[in-house]
Amino acid sequence: MLANDPASQALGIRALELGDGTARVAMVVTERMINGHGIGHGGYVFLLADTAFACACNRHGAVTVAAQAEIDFLAPVRAGDELVAEAVERVRFGRSGIYDITVRRGDEVVAEFRGRSRTLRPSAADPAPGGR
Repeated sequence: MLANDPASQALGIRALELGDGTARVAMVVTERMINGHGIGHGGYVFLLADTAFACACNRHGAVTVAAQAEIDFLAPVRAGDELVAEAVERVRFGRSGIYDITVRRGDEVVAEFRGRSRTLRPSAADPAPGGR
């Protein structure tokens, strides 16, 4: 999943650990990610959490996308901070799932993200898994 994700690659997001229904990814906040208040733009923190979510929910093999996601920003981040997002599958039912992602700077929690996933039904027009 991450190897085929140019958006995450462009931000330097890297996988630390991937498992079935779990993922840990990291990113360093750069000067280009700072907003007009001099702190990290929330969209980048969301993107990091969303990448961990995508890695975790796609580990089961079928193409799975976000159906809904929300984030709580708990502390500001700054240029030079290394953020680690850890995703954990809470439940899968039918083609749906719920995942919690915690974003940390060291031991400090800076954001909490919850994502709801939906596994797509395969169609004859879809490329083979890994073919994207």
